[in-house]
Amino acid sequence: MAFFTPMNPELQKILARQHYALIGTHSGVKLCHWMKQSLLFERHCYKQEFYGISSHRCLQMTPAVSHCTQMCLFCWRLQSFTEQQLQNPDEPEVILEKAIQAQRKLITGFKGDPRCDQKKWAEANEPNMLACSLSGEPTLYPRLGEFFAACHRRGITTFLVTNGTTPEVLAKLDPLPRQLYVSVVAPSKEVYKKLCAPLLSDGWEKLQETLALLPSLDTKTVIRHTLVHDWNADDKYVAQYAKLDSIASPTFIEPKGYVFVGASRSRLHFSNMPTHEQVRAFGQGLAEALGYELVMEKEDSLVVLLAHEHKEIKKRKKGNEPGGASISRVVSCVRPSHRSVTRS
Repeated sequence: MAFFTPMNPELQKILARQHYALIGTHSGVKLCHWMKQSLLFERHCYKQEFYGISSHRCLQMTPAVSHCTQMCLFCWRLQSFTEQQLQNPDEPEVILEKAIQAQRKLITGFKGDPRCDQKKWAEANEPNMLACSLSGEPTLYPRLGEFFAACHRRGITTFLVTNGTTPEVLAKLDPLPRQLYVSVVAPSKEVYKKLCAPLLSDGWEKLQETLALLPSLDTKTVIRHTLVHDWNADDKYVAQYAKLDSIASPTFIEPKGYVFVGASRSRLHFSNMPTHEQVRAFGQGLAEALGYELVMEKEDSLVVLLAHEHKEIKKRKKGNEPGGASISRVVSCVRPSHRSVTRS
């Protein structure tokens, strides 16, 4: 039997106070803000509008809650990252089953709230979408492919968010997630080193390898640009971002504004939040530089969606798939947005 090193007790206490449900020795689940909004107020995550997922059926988790390769200034999660290697990993099937159980426990109290949609609550107990992100760098879990296979066997669509510093993992990952996000939050190595505070000496070079790899991967790909005012969101950087994005040739691009919440408040300032107008202008400039189109936006999440329409229609003309967006959804007109800014 493998020996598993327990998670640091002090870290466990902090994460518990932040309403994480900890699983095994290195995984965690936390209810998404939009899960609560969907159950109680009929509001939903931008991913529901952009990609067709159901916010109330999304399981937000990470298999590497305290392992990462970067200490990004804008990250609003607890940064307790001291290791870049995950030793003695837990079993994929066990992580998935315990994650579903944890989510069910976390949403128990909503059932008694008179504002709660009971049909949605019942459906939320059977997640059909898993967002592998939350905290840390998920690709540091060495059995990630097996974990995704377990999800797919249960009819659960998978989204993976990575910082791009593990191209060797992505190159061998089997199966791939249904949708792969790569965070590209710096237009140059100089900005990257300051804003992302990498724990790897060759983090920027690893990211370039990942971008070059993306066109060969048989899954939907998304480049996310987290825009931090006065750091990486100036119009002068659009050409540099366009050069990086052209290497990756992603299905979608998401320019998304930084939100002043969580632990990031000790490192950045409220003034570092761009306005939605700034995010939209940046996205429009990037779309024009790449030959993409700005097809959707959600103001309360400070995000716009760029898509290469002809490429997307060719790849997805057969219609919907679980967790994916139909062509009519992706290329439809921009929908009205809420005014308040919320994290996602």
